[in-house]
Amino acid sequence: MARNGIPIQPQDERHYFILPQAPEDAGYYVYGTPPDGEGQYAHPAMMTMLLFVEREWAAVDRRRFGVGNISLAGGPTYEKHNTHRDGLEVDIRPLRKDGREEKVFWYQHDLYDHDGTAKLIALFHAYPGVRTILFNDTSIPFVHPFKDHDHHFHVHLRP
Repeated sequence: MARNGIPIQPQDERHYFILPQAPEDAGYYVYGTPPDGEGQYAHPAMMTMLLFVEREWAAVDRRRFGVGNISLAGGPTYEKHNTHRDGLEVDIRPLRKDGREEKVFWYQHDLYDHDGTAKLIALFHAYPGVRTILFNDTSIPFVHPFKDHDHHFHVHLRP
């Protein structure tokens, strides 16, 4: 959809917008299922948090962090998820030592950047309204282990 030739950011019936997919000079990149941002409809509070953390992160590190699943349009159930329906939950990839924008597991010590990921998680944790952060590298403060959270951490905002 476009107005006067300018594309308009897609939004759903809840008036949630898709996270911008390729903003210039952003401190994040996008990934997830389905592709093309279809799973990245964010509650306004989530959008604000992601853009705030992105600016803070870009000021301290050149690497971009990966933003994955948030919510499908309208909030139906995701395949393989019972969550991610209200636009207040997001999956974030841990950082890699080589800076590549690819999946990494926390126990891949030659690839996984523990210290960088801990700094990124601390930025999310410090944001007002963060309820929980789920991730299986329990050596990082503020995280709680959860099944299948070895290659991403899950941030949940309060409603």
